[in-house]
Amino acid sequence: MPTMLGKLVTEAALDRPHLLAEPVRAALQAWSPTVAAEVLVAPIDAELADTAAFCAAYDVGLDVSANCVVVAGKREGVTRYAACVVLATTRADVNTTARKLLDVRKASFAPMAEAVELTGMEYGGITPIGLPPQWPVYVDSAVTAAPAVVIGSGIRASKIVVPGRILADLPTAVVVDGLGQAIPAA
Repeated sequence: MPTMLGKLVTEAALDRPHLLAEPVRAALQAWSPTVAAEVLVAPIDAELADTAAFCAAYDVGLDVSANCVVVAGKREGVTRYAACVVLATTRADVNTTARKLLDVRKASFAPMAEAVELTGMEYGGITPIGLPPQWPVYVDSAVTAAPAVVIGSGIRASKIVVPGRILADLPTAVVVDGLGQAIPAA
């Protein structure tokens, strides 16, 4: 049965598999049916997938939206990848927190083409669900405390709504206090 969040009309994600990228769909299908049933999906205008535009158009607060960014760093010539998930009211502390967690000298956002190729997801829709199994997923504790957060679905034409606590239970999730840093006032 459809439910509303702002102007989003959500339904059970596994009932609308065409609204999920293949890695996301496969990950959800591998979950227990009870947990997977808590994951909802809603179609959106793909041109409005970027967080600020999405939140404004669909009346969804930045405080219930989460961003997932792919970060990379090298150690001994090997590139290490991870995902950072933070509320949209913050930005991921890539230079300090993520760098230390990855155990690299320098961490930065992975190049767009590389992130898309490695995740099998569309840029602007990358989500922590269904990422490569060897990648750590660093989730800010504020995200896991949220009753519900809106995240990408792996494609730009939809969004997932999920209880934050579920993201803490992802196979490679590491809950991190302070991963999301306040955005300085302009």
